[in-house]
Amino acid sequence: SPASVSTALAMTYAGARGETAAQMAKALELTLPPEALHPAFGGLAKQLTQAGPKAPELRIASRLWGQAGLPIEPAFQSTTQQHYGAGIELVDFKGGSEQARGRINRWVDEQTNAKIKDLMPAGSITPLTRLVLTNAIYFKGRWATPFDKQATKNEPFTVKPGTAPAVPMMRKTLKARFGQVDDASVLELAYEAQDPERPLAMVVILPAQADGLPKVEQRLSAGQLKAYVEALQPARVDVALPRFKMAAEFELSKALAALGMPLAFDAAKADFSGITRAEPLFLSQVRHKAFVEVNEEGTEAAAATGVVVSTRAAPAPPQVFRADHPFAFLIRDVATGAVLFMGRVTDPR
Repeated sequence: SPASVSTALAMTYAGARGETAAQMAKALELTLPPEALHPAFGGLAKQLTQAGPKAPELRIASRLWGQAGLPIEPAFQSTTQQHYGAGIELVDFKGGSEQARGRINRWVDEQTNAKIKDLMPAGSITPLTRLVLTNAIYFKGRWATPFDKQATKNEPFTVKPGTAPAVPMMRKTLKARFGQVDDASVLELAYEAQDPERPLAMVVILPAQADGLPKVEQRLSAGQLKAYVEALQPARVDVALPRFKMAAEFELSKALAALGMPLAFDAAKADFSGITRAEPLFLSQVRHKAFVEVNEEGTEAAAATGVVVSTRAAPAPPQVFRADHPFAFLIRDVATGAVLFMGRVTDPR
């Protein structure tokens, strides 16, 4: 989840100093000064959380866990509490690493409606651990236009050349936003929203070729995503989309170091003196886990503008969007562009 990971790292950035902070800012493209950055992240989280009976359920669980007994800098506590809704939680890594792991996992389990379990696996917390960043996201939304369960039938899905198992394929002709960019078709399916001006939506990127997903992923940058979204236009679309469920788990420290912030993970050189001056701290792990389930009613995961079709004449033939081979998807906030989830479906079984 790009939005939740970046929010959690921005919270950590509040305690970084010196070259560690400079590396994090560059790697994460944090261009705003701290006095504007943290209120912006806090504001985004509030915007994404819609209250009301029709609102999607969205929970982002981010927290820093530090060694008990460490005196935490008041400015860090104030910033994280005010803008992120949670400061640092102190646990006893030294004297009870397994108990600390259990406490962290229970908290994440509670925050994600029991969809994210054992975020920290056995052995991930040791008596040498001093600082851990946990991050999980849970989302449950109903489609603005649900699929009819009676229309779902087993149909072939090409996993790879010569392999096409039958999977439950949801079908519906509906008003949605549709576009074509390069060698991919793009479909946006809106979720029911409390505020029609602030919908969340799933964007599905379907390569024209059955084996075209690696090529699509290779060039999937912020600019390319913008091109996909800008290509979307209201249309009638004949949609075939498989039901799918997935859980993904990542340890991000190596990827983040490679992105350009290795000092944060360097025990000898990291500077998080904005968190505490009592003991040198470094990030030992950044663990992220996400759960996504898509079915006829909508999406469970840890209103688009339609065209008015005249009733006086036969409507034009609908566009066809048949997701019967590997595709990429993302769940985004339409108003802000924030990407809540991003993933791929290569085998919906």
